[in-house]
Amino acid sequence: MAGVEVRGGKVRVYFQFKGEKCREPVGSATSDNIAHAERLAASIDHEIRMGTFDYARLFPGSKRLAINTVGHYADLWLGIIENDVADTTLRSYRSKVKSHISPRWGKVQADQVSPIDLQTWVKSELPRTLASKTIKEIVTILRQIYRLYCSQHRQAYDPTQGVQVRLPDPEDPDPFSRHEIECILTTPTKRVQELNMIEFMIWDGPRLSEAMGLAWEDVIDLERGIIRYRRRQFRNAYRVTKTRRSTREKRLLKPARQALQRQWVLTSHLAPQPIEIIDRDNTTVRKADLRFVFLNSNTGRPHYGDTGIRDRFFKHHLERAGVRYRGPSQCRHTYASQLLSTGVAPIQWVAEQMGHTSPAMIYKHYGRWISEDGPDINSLVETALEVKRET
Repeated sequence: MAGVEVRGGKVRVYFQFKGEKCREPVGSATSDNIAHAERLAASIDHEIRMGTFDYARLFPGSKRLAINTVGHYADLWLGIIENDVADTTLRSYRSKVKSHISPRWGKVQADQVSPIDLQTWVKSELPRTLASKTIKEIVTILRQIYRLYCSQHRQAYDPTQGVQVRLPDPEDPDPFSRHEIECILTTPTKRVQELNMIEFMIWDGPRLSEAMGLAWEDVIDLERGIIRYRRRQFRNAYRVTKTRRSTREKRLLKPARQALQRQWVLTSHLAPQPIEIIDRDNTTVRKADLRFVFLNSNTGRPHYGDTGIRDRFFKHHLERAGVRYRGPSQCRHTYASQLLSTGVAPIQWVAEQMGHTSPAMIYKHYGRWISEDGPDINSLVETALEVKRET
């Protein structure tokens, strides 16, 4: 039931709306204002029972409206996750809120967002300018905002329920063949360190960020080729590896070991550089003095970001080598496909070498062999079974 109360010389109406006790001021406690408040309370009570009550129409300046907009809860959510996600992730979230969510929904009351309007926005409006992956990320952010809102308003409805964004099938790995590898590694270049890095990646399979973060302090035994991956260089910052499983010690294949030994001559004697490494909690920062293995051939400095390698070296080098362009990430796929094409590398071992959490990732991404590099499986099986051919 709605009613009227007088406190401190002020009159206000009170009412129950969507499970919450609401109070709104009407004015000073004059007889006219009290009479107006009583009529207003009766009208509010009737509209709530009829389902026609419009809070913003009657109380457009209400503080309750200001703190219940989608924009208000978006700001709260960003503040809450600030110390839980990486800086780059937080920047991405803020950008999507600022560029897409706030312009459309920021000033709308969270309980007034229609599921149909939201579906129309997601299915019809956003696809005009955005890729499906970006739209899915925006919906995920909005869903998290509403999760926070619903934790504050227990009876609230989440309009993001049922909103689904389908993504296209991911592109299959497109590794380099053995012939392409030969062309890449034998094409002359002045950027020797970058080519050494590419050869190292092809034959050891690190992520590009891991190769950029590799230091001589991580090389346990150069002659035997035993190293440890402990960090990565990602978006202008040094961080621990992507997952705990990615922190791994391994023994290099001969071509990778040789590439590393060539780099020893070029960079092992240089003075260590002080850096800061962000831990997995995105808060703890550890300091270290490191001598990085692979440096920019033109500047003599560590690589920052993948743009310099991808756009300023690799793309042009593949063109000179006569090899169809694929990004540096395909070096990692090449390593996996080459291991699998031998027919002798156990799936579990391949997963461990690449820092994957389970062999399922190998089956999912690298189950397809490169036919021109793969062995004659039928002949291998016949030999193992001692099957004799008919003459």
